[in-house]
Amino acid sequence: MSDKKLMGVDLGGTTAKFAILTLDGEIQQRWSIDTNILDDGVHIIPDIIDSINEHLKLYNMQPSDFQGIGMGSPGSVDVNAGTVIGAYNLNWKTLQHPKRDIEAGTGIPFAIDNDVNVAALGEQWKGAGDAAANVTLVALGTGIGGGIIADGKLLHGVAGSAGELGHVTVEPNGYLCTCGKRGCLETVASATGVVRVARDMAEEYAGQSELKQTLDDGDEISSKIVFDMAKAGDKLALMIVDKVAYYLGLGLGNVGNMLNPEYILIGGGVSAAGDFLLTRVTDYFKQFTFPNVRETTKLRLATLGNTAGVIGAASLARK
Repeated sequence: MSDKKLMGVDLGGTTAKFAILTLDGEIQQRWSIDTNILDDGVHIIPDIIDSINEHLKLYNMQPSDFQGIGMGSPGSVDVNAGTVIGAYNLNWKTLQHPKRDIEAGTGIPFAIDNDVNVAALGEQWKGAGDAAANVTLVALGTGIGGGIIADGKLLHGVAGSAGELGHVTVEPNGYLCTCGKRGCLETVASATGVVRVARDMAEEYAGQSELKQTLDDGDEISSKIVFDMAKAGDKLALMIVDKVAYYLGLGLGNVGNMLNPEYILIGGGVSAAGDFLLTRVTDYFKQFTFPNVRETTKLRLATLGNTAGVIGAASLARK
């Protein structure tokens, strides 16, 4: 049994990433393919099956060499049925059957979970989570996702929506979110949220600021530009970063008070701002947590980057 392999698949709207790993989580091979979302995404699963079978041939491996395949997917995932629905960045509007189809196409047992849940498993197993039994990941990207591991178990909730940290309310009657309610963390602390906050604060700001000048000129900005200008000392950019850190500290403080994980890990594109963001969020987090949580729950930056998904997906196949 010990020489069996795991395969992890991290399915995204642009690419599907693959890895072959040992049972200990060491990556031995990696590759990726483009995600073809045309025709309501009907090509995605056949492309994944073809790529797996091609690489088994290439590496002179058999299906029997694998304990299983695990996959992380966007959308609403039914872990037990192995189905996905509502993955709009894949054009999957109707019910998909990845478990049924990939097992039939490869002859290897298959497990699936939501992509952010899977990234949380990866970080917990081989990343900044240090294999702790209580770890929460918050992924700051175009939106905000979350994955919660409590007492060693991934939480799904009654309808698969446990860990939707992007929809914690941090500003009652705030910005309208794509989910239909107002004031979600996602509207102010995701990559798009940072830009929204920047535009609004720039309109009210009267002082000298390169960022304000950029916005007044009608030029496009990104969350990275806001953080880079803040690091360079731009006063408006620093105010924006402080506001974003306040909202993150508030949202994660609530998570800490509810779950008391050993680590809350901050990942995703916005986390590239690094310690500059982390130290500010931590200050607010400490304001919004009660003493026992303040002393025992630590905020950390996620460390695995692009490999969190394939590592966490592979870990599904260990079970």
